[in-house]
Amino acid sequence: MSATVTSVETPQPGPAPAPAPVGQRLLRGLIRPAAAVAGGLLLYVSFPPQPLWFLALPGLALFGWSLYGRRLRVGFGLGLLGGLAFFLPLLEWTSVEVGSFPWIALAVAEALFLGCVGLGIAAVSRLPVWPLWAAGVWIAGEAARARFPFGGFSWGKVAFGQPDGFFLPLAAVGGTPLLGFAVVLCAFGLAEAARQAARRVAAGRGSGDARRGAVTAAAVTVLAPVAGAFAALPLVSTAPEAGSATVAAIQGNVPRMGLDFNAQRSAVLDNHVKETLKLAAEVKAGKRPKPDLVLWPENSSDIDPLHDEGARLAIDTAVKAIGVPTEIGTVVQQPGPDGKLYNTLINWSPTTGPGATYEKRHIQPFGEYIPMRSLAEKFSKDVALVRKDFTPGTKVGVFDMAGTKVGFATCYEAAFDNDVRDPVVAGAEMLAVPSNNATFDRSRMTYQQLAMDEVRAVEHSRSVVVPTTSGVSAIIEPDGSITRKSGMFTPAILEGKVPLRTSLTPATRLGTLPEWLLVAVGGAGVAWTVVRTVRSRRGGSTAARA
Repeated sequence: MSATVTSVETPQPGPAPAPAPVGQRLLRGLIRPAAAVAGGLLLYVSFPPQPLWFLALPGLALFGWSLYGRRLRVGFGLGLLGGLAFFLPLLEWTSVEVGSFPWIALAVAEALFLGCVGLGIAAVSRLPVWPLWAAGVWIAGEAARARFPFGGFSWGKVAFGQPDGFFLPLAAVGGTPLLGFAVVLCAFGLAEAARQAARRVAAGRGSGDARRGAVTAAAVTVLAPVAGAFAALPLVSTAPEAGSATVAAIQGNVPRMGLDFNAQRSAVLDNHVKETLKLAAEVKAGKRPKPDLVLWPENSSDIDPLHDEGARLAIDTAVKAIGVPTEIGTVVQQPGPDGKLYNTLINWSPTTGPGATYEKRHIQPFGEYIPMRSLAEKFSKDVALVRKDFTPGTKVGVFDMAGTKVGFATCYEAAFDNDVRDPVVAGAEMLAVPSNNATFDRSRMTYQQLAMDEVRAVEHSRSVVVPTTSGVSAIIEPDGSITRKSGMFTPAILEGKVPLRTSLTPATRLGTLPEWLLVAVGGAGVAWTVVRTVRSRRGGSTAARA
């Protein structure tokens, strides 16, 4: 019996495709980095003072698209690029008086957080409904930035670019985390919708449940935040619940801009005394209604009136002239060479003088105290300007001012959720944010901070009054609208009747719970990705052994 051998001709491989020209490959390699940078720049431009809040959507969409399907290390690099494009221009004001090094160091530190966010988004971008998990990763990054290091730095939260935005009512539901999450989710949903549309154009309409499901998911992630903002509108109200109060905010101005404005402490105090006496004269002449209370800015008297008789007499004269309780922003040092130094607000009575105090709880690193002072001194001689570190206070600030319960957050504290929420929970019927922005000249810093105050007004449904030493001072309604506003580096008296409110928004009641739930969404996406990766590798190993 013989075997028949059949000859089988092995097909010869065709010619290998010609590699793309070097220029074309280079261009393709630059598309996603360029998208990340453009996204960061658009996000920056969406922040005040530009009224371009809507640019956050295409900016974040570009950022999300650049990260889709990337490897983890590439995701980190793209996130870092987008972070630098965002934070370098946003924080340029930090260089006004101390040079470029602190500005660049801070911007790079914050951009590193966005690098980690980019890594996380790249990791979850292969999951179904990836915009949901990616938006959670973004909020996790903001939560980390708000806490670490040195008590955190919340500047640049997406929510703070939305004081005029469509999504603003969501702040009353879940605070700044939910507001930011809604904007990011909508933007990433737009990126996924565009990606799906491009695929359908390239491959034909196609069919199948998977593709229809992906398109539906993209549509839901775009429309759900929009629907949520509409649903939250009834929470935004300016109706008085405990009557109203006529409030006057004094902006005395400073002799000159810059870090050395404190060198003329007497002049700063005299300016605020002068404007208060002017207000009293106009009230007496019938040109203005008499206010129920008066608010001075942070650092309006950097001469301690509790231990300096001249400062005490000057303030007492002004407060007695207007005849109503007046909040004074000052610096108080306990007696003795080792006495603690506090950034203090004082409730000054026209009859009994200084009363209740509030010591700023969230003090500013490298501004009000110097972490790692010996190391910091090697990088900047301006560290010496902070000769003695401030001590943080421990109690919540709520003053009873002629029957009105006024809650206080001092300047930098407006950037931190709990620092503003605490006085509202403690019974504040309105909020005040005494501030001092004189050290930052005419930079965008004051407008960025004012935007935070507008968002806080909606978040807690409270009027917010912002007296500053040099501007911009403002009176803000509980719906976030500004009814009175000063210029910069000019004396001003702002006066207006504000509604007093006592009800608590869901955001106020829930506190940090929405933030942690949204962080958990991001964490769940990352965990799901890890599980899928492990299972895929195990499956591959099993197939290889078989």
